[in-house]
Amino acid sequence: MTPLKMYALTTIVLALKMAAISIAQGRARTAAGVFTNPEDAKAFGGQTATEEAPGVRRAARAWLNDLENIPIFLFLAGIYVAAGLSAGVFTIYCIVFMAARIVHTIAYLNSLQPWRTIAYVVGSLVTVALIINLFIRVVLA
Repeated sequence: MTPLKMYALTTIVLALKMAAISIAQGRARTAAGVFTNPEDAKAFGGQTATEEAPGVRRAARAWLNDLENIPIFLFLAGIYVAAGLSAGVFTIYCIVFMAARIVHTIAYLNSLQPWRTIAYVVGSLVTVALIINLFIRVVLA
């Protein structure tokens, strides 16, 4: 697979994964029957509250963690593709990062430690490896 196709696939998979978190938030909200917006409480026959249900808050934290990690990886991956570097190494970066983020989300939504931390660290290490590779192969080249 070309680096551009791998980049596109990675972006699509991660976007779908983040969409799944939104669905998890909605399901947690309707299951709890607790809504922060009065119109939602009325529409779905629930009660209005000032704070989201615990499951909604947990999904929101998983979403925020994605926002702290996925854009950085995708920006760096875009530089990698633009530089025309090795497709094989890039495929490994992308597959491992996608897997780590998917496992992280599953672990976060289901309160699974140490898997959440392990997945986070693996994804972070992939990002650091990508940074080092870009620094050596693009900046210092």
